[in-house]
Amino acid sequence: MEPIAIKLLGFAAATCTTLAYVPQFVKVWRTRSTEDISLGMFLVMVVGVLLWLVYGLLSGDGPLIVANAITIVLAGGVLFMKLKFG
Repeated sequence: MEPIAIKLLGFAAATCTTLAYVPQFVKVWRTRSTEDISLGMFLVMVVGVLLWLVYGLLSGDGPLIVANAITIVLAGGVLFMKLKFG
C-alpha cells in the first residue's frame, strides 16, 4: 500500500472515531443532562485520548495528532459537563 494511501486511511479512521463524540457532546450541551453517562468511562477515555495525543506529537503522526486534539475537546467537554451538571 502506498504511504499516501496509508495516511488517508488513518485520516478516515480518525474522522470516524472523532465524529462519534459529536452527537453525545451536542445532546449533553442541549439537555444539560449527564445522568446516563459513566463518569469512570469518560475519565479513562480522556486520559487515553490525551496519551494518544502525546504519542502522536512525539511520533509526528498527523492523523493521530488531529484526531486526538479534536477528540480531547469533545470528550473533555462531555467530561466537564458531567462534572458540572452530573
